[in-house]
Amino acid sequence: MTISGVALLAICTLLGSYLGDLLGIVLGVKANVGGVGIAMMLLIAARLWLVKQDRLSQGLKLGVEFWGALYIPIVVAMAAQQDVVSAISGGPVVLLAGFGAVILCFAVVALIGRLSGPTETMDEIEAREREAAGAVSDPAVQAATDTPRIAARSQV
Repeated sequence: MTISGVALLAICTLLGSYLGDLLGIVLGVKANVGGVGIAMMLLIAARLWLVKQDRLSQGLKLGVEFWGALYIPIVVAMAAQQDVVSAISGGPVVLLAGFGAVILCFAVVALIGRLSGPTETMDEIEAREREAAGAVSDPAVQAATDTPRIAARSQV
């Protein structure tokens, strides 16, 4: 059901907001620190878990996709509610938390890239598919051989 997708988003948003408040308390900032981002990461994790468990129904998928499309307006609306002045008055802790988060994200992306192994580029995939189909690899020869087929289709 679509309502289940909305409920999943609501749960993730509440958990993200709560964890963002806790993170703000731990960092000594009187603000929610990263609650929306945490909520979206929880939503992505929940969706991936549901896919692995083969429990992601079409309705649930539609609900999650619907709110995923509204991600940016939600972030803007929630960010407008943040008390930026109190966050900045937190001092260097805020800057350290921001730099730490960026460095951690870079490290995780690099780790995922290394653990995922080699990947094919789109050119390599297309070349492999052409070879499997027995197509000619030279673009000029390919274009010349495609023209009679196109003309033959238009005569039918």
